[in-house]
Amino acid sequence: MSQFYFDTENNGHNKFELPGARPHYNPDRPGQVEHICLDLSLDIPHQSYQGVCSIRLLPIRSGIDHLTLDAVNLNIQSVTVDEISQNFEYDRQQLVIHLSQPTQIGQHLLIAITYSAEKPQRGLYFIQPDQHYPNKPIQVWTQGEDEDSRFWFPCFDYPGQLSTSEIRVRVPKDLIAISNGELIDTQKDGNQKIYHWSQQQIHPTYLMTLAVGDFAEIQDQWQGKAVIYYVDKSRKDDAKRSMGKTPRMMEFLSEKYGYAYPFPKYAQVCVDDFIFGGMENTSTTLLTDRCLLDERAALDNRNTESLVVHELAHQWFGDLVVIKHWSHAWIKEGMASYSEVMWTEHEYGQQEAAYYRIIEARSYLDEDSNRYRRPMVTHVYREAIELYDRHIYEKGSCVYHMIRAELGEDLFWSAIQTFVQDHAHRTVETIDLLRTIEKATGRNLTFLFDQYVYRGGHPDFQVAYSWDGEANLAKVTVTQTQASKNDSKDLFNLKIPIGFGYTQPDNQVEVKNFTVRVKEQEQSFYFPLAEKPQFVSFDVGNNFLKTVTLEYPLPELKAQLEFDPDPISRIYAAETLAKKGTLEATMALSNALKNDSFWGVRVEAAKQLAKINLNQAFDGLVAGLQDPIPYVRRSVLEALGTIKTHESYKVVKNLLKNGDPSYYVEAAASRALGSIASVNFTEKPKEEKVIKLLQSVLTEKAGWNEVVRSGAVAGLAELKTSEAALNLLLEYTQPGLPQPLRLATIRALGKISVGQSPVNLERILDKLSELAKETFFLTQVAVVTALGQMETPKAIGILRSLADQTADGRVRRYAEEEITKVQKNVGTDNTLRQLREELDQLKQQNQELKSRLEVLEAKSSH
Repeated sequence: MSQFYFDTENNGHNKFELPGARPHYNPDRPGQVEHICLDLSLDIPHQSYQGVCSIRLLPIRSGIDHLTLDAVNLNIQSVTVDEISQNFEYDRQQLVIHLSQPTQIGQHLLIAITYSAEKPQRGLYFIQPDQHYPNKPIQVWTQGEDEDSRFWFPCFDYPGQLSTSEIRVRVPKDLIAISNGELIDTQKDGNQKIYHWSQQQIHPTYLMTLAVGDFAEIQDQWQGKAVIYYVDKSRKDDAKRSMGKTPRMMEFLSEKYGYAYPFPKYAQVCVDDFIFGGMENTSTTLLTDRCLLDERAALDNRNTESLVVHELAHQWFGDLVVIKHWSHAWIKEGMASYSEVMWTEHEYGQQEAAYYRIIEARSYLDEDSNRYRRPMVTHVYREAIELYDRHIYEKGSCVYHMIRAELGEDLFWSAIQTFVQDHAHRTVETIDLLRTIEKATGRNLTFLFDQYVYRGGHPDFQVAYSWDGEANLAKVTVTQTQASKNDSKDLFNLKIPIGFGYTQPDNQVEVKNFTVRVKEQEQSFYFPLAEKPQFVSFDVGNNFLKTVTLEYPLPELKAQLEFDPDPISRIYAAETLAKKGTLEATMALSNALKNDSFWGVRVEAAKQLAKINLNQAFDGLVAGLQDPIPYVRRSVLEALGTIKTHESYKVVKNLLKNGDPSYYVEAAASRALGSIASVNFTEKPKEEKVIKLLQSVLTEKAGWNEVVRSGAVAGLAELKTSEAALNLLLEYTQPGLPQPLRLATIRALGKISVGQSPVNLERILDKLSELAKETFFLTQVAVVTALGQMETPKAIGILRSLADQTADGRVRRYAEEEITKVQKNVGTDNTLRQLREELDQLKQQNQELKSRLEVLEAKSSH
């Protein structure tokens, strides 16, 4: 499953377990579910359906006199076992069947439950036009992960039960129904059509799916197996552009995992209002229709490609090899996320893959430092969906990479292939992966799992370097700053390569590597070298998940930024140079932005230039707007948004007026414009000009997924004291506006709230209170995001009310986390805000003086 993440900014390492969390275990198994058959008839206009759920169960022991199934808010009409009516109790959460004959080993039970449902709360979703969205398509789709299948059919709803399945569904004749496995029959019946799908390989209930709609069906194939893309008929041209690499990905993953794609077909169905990015139902992935790219979006959007390979990877890790319990979800989500890295490496090269890894690492590090720290494997939570966070996706990916680095290429793939082959059509836990690695390679990686999987956190390294010219000795001191001097339990024990780089006359770079064991709070290592190195590289290859603070002299940092073959090492050098803040550091970063061979380093150089309070940083950045790669131009604009001067305003305004081939670059320009104007243009006439310009974007730039107009909304939100900007934002929260734009505007209300008058603050709170009553998951998330940015205790009441009323555990948790954040924000008052604004202006004046001083010093030193 791929999902959209929520960002919260609580400080310190908060506890993952919220009040009410408890240990969760799979229930006792009464027997083995061998087959599930659903026979359904949909009534789409009334958002209801009726059907029969048949379950064939082989009892595991004799003498069982009742069975307990999960079934939430269904209307249970009758229950039979082997066609004999049974007594049952139902509390709207669980269905308890009292067996008239206790079980006997070896004797199958055929349970048949006749039931119906109206407007299901979760699990099965009806999408159809309404007064606000008259053009919305008619669709029905399901979403089972984690424990939502119980909302649309009675079942033993946990991943430890694997069975074959079939779905027979009656739908209006002009719609298509798609499900797991193979289509074995279709029948016409008046105005209706009956689709009969059969899934012959065993899988868990959460991967059973149904998708119904008036879809265009685009056929492709891989080694004789059907590969099908289903999209709304208006998006037919976007299907191949967005998903057309699927057959090549199937070939790539089949080879990497050592197991040919295991199911009879692979379908990808793009549906409206999907609540995740994608869901890997067995042989039939559902994707958000927002992943479909038009030509212009495809210029600089690889998110869809990553999403497609992520969900496809799950067909092996998740669907073929199934986790036994949610606490081990990192096994599948980590590998699906790491498959994004692997595909990037295969398709775009090693530098791109390394950069992808550092972005994943940062994503986890942000959650670890700002939200909570937790072990990757834990069974203590309130709802299993809470586990679907950056610890299992991004950190999971980093752990797989560390296993690969530790074992080496051949042994790693041997271990992964053995794991898939040994556990195909079975359930697994983390220990099974460890044991398979040892079986396939002879290596015991318990030390790595103990440090990174079974406990929370990662090492924070501080690395200092000095050169002793007389003794020809390099000294590198490594400090683990995450551990206190008196407590060794937080120390990491790792073998880390340190490299010393030399440039050759032919511009080739030679790196001499030494491996050291880092295990103490502070250690100094000495390396005898023939001559002084030009740069030092800590953790050559950057394979370990960590943070690094470099304490190197300026010449070594400049050389590392220019010559280190590893892009991540060059990025670490760029970050450290920015902290120096000198003219020499600025020139080095400007040079990297202009000349580095890899766009990822140029992106990072732009980010770092933004942190230097010198006018010369602006000159370096402006040159970056000519970069041919849109990612770099976007980064430059984001950087210019932090340099709040009239010059930066002019540059950004010109780009916005002239346009850019990339949607994302234009969006970044709008955001930057608002950010710059928020400091410089507090007088009404100038502010009105900025608002007019952003309003022109809102009226003229509707387009793919509302990326550009959402940028304009973010720009308006920067004008925190402007009532006119607020009025415009409130207009764009109305129902009927394109959903991505409306959601972006709801989120923006939180940002603009912190500078508004008490009267306007009440208007914002009233609007958010009204929006909080909407039941759509993404609207609720946007409302929580907005409220979490506010600095008034009144936001807490709305958050509390939303947490109490929402049907979704993710929204509940997020709202509770944001309550804590608002409580911290409430201390911020107008006086403090005014001080912030004055500080911004002082920084600018200081920047002017410092820039002149740096130029004078540079001249006097020549």
